[in-house]
Amino acid sequence: MIALGLAQTLAWGSTYYLPAILANAMAAELGLATAWVFTAFSAGLLVSAFLGPAAGRLIDLYGGRRVLPASNLVFAAGLAMLGTSAGVVSLFASWLVIGIGMSAGLYEAAFSTLAGIYGREARRSITGITLIAGFASTVCWPLSAYMDVTLGWRATCYVWALAHLAIGLPINLLLPARRAADKAPQPSASEAVERGRLVLMAGLSFVFAATWFSSTAMAAHLPRVLQESGASLATAVAAAALVGPAQVGARVLEFWLMRHVHPIVSARIATLAHPIGAAGLIAAGSPAATAFAVVHGAGNGVMTISIGTLPLALFGAAGYGLRQGFLMAPARLLSASAPFLFDLLLARYGTASLAVTAGLGVAAFLVLTIIPVKRASSNQ
Repeated sequence: MIALGLAQTLAWGSTYYLPAILANAMAAELGLATAWVFTAFSAGLLVSAFLGPAAGRLIDLYGGRRVLPASNLVFAAGLAMLGTSAGVVSLFASWLVIGIGMSAGLYEAAFSTLAGIYGREARRSITGITLIAGFASTVCWPLSAYMDVTLGWRATCYVWALAHLAIGLPINLLLPARRAADKAPQPSASEAVERGRLVLMAGLSFVFAATWFSSTAMAAHLPRVLQESGASLATAVAAAALVGPAQVGARVLEFWLMRHVHPIVSARIATLAHPIGAAGLIAAGSPAATAFAVVHGAGNGVMTISIGTLPLALFGAAGYGLRQGFLMAPARLLSASAPFLFDLLLARYGTASLAVTAGLGVAAFLVLTIIPVKRASSNQ
């Protein structure tokens, strides 16, 4: 699914990764503190969290070929609104519209689309699109920065809006139709079975929320974390730049070597990557900066895949979109607060604040160990 991977690269690069490049220019021209831009962005993430289950249900019912193109139209409208923003109210309105698009146009929607097309065989395709879209920041950050310098931030928003109409929309309209859904669970299932499924969903939801909190916190603060460990600014920036390649490298390994292993094994390994790297950085300081960035990036890369493949392996393709929306809602909510909360921890405790994110990773690993691979496989 190379085409869908390209569409996801555009979706992530023009929305989720946009404030990192344009926030300062937006704030300066609008006469606002930069924090207001990120607060509006967080509001958009909250909207995407609340609407995620509904978007997933629509994909279950009608397929991604109808829902994903609609997200391109919403993205284009939101980005056009952002380009015409004149103050805090219009800024928030723009990001709320973009948040609606994110609920139906990012990874969860793409994973649900692939589950509808390929059923239980979607793992390889899910890995493939994350492998391609893993370059979203690598490609889109420089493009946004170049357009900001040469055209201005407003024109940059307009260009990305046009890209959704000229590139993203046609690609998503050409997606294959969804196949017949897997047989849904019988309503006569015992109360104990249903309770077990709910407990399992709650456990996975915690795992995804814990790892997404750490991922978002590091995305916002990694260079500063490395500087707190004693690394120079140049070293911190150089090390942080390795996160993207590490993510992609780990996804290549998942694509070629781990695809015959149950996804829960990959997820267990991924949840331990950040705690191991954090322990090394806390203990060794700046000499471990590069190793921490690489290990964290590799774990984050594989965990992104596990978010799509693990629920598919445990529950099947029937109702995948709605279930995925509910599973990821807490993760989206926490990710919206992660930059602010971790900033408070970092200001007070420095590098030692990594003990919090490392603890979340260990807790996620322990939850995953409760689910035996044999039992999970039996559900396929």
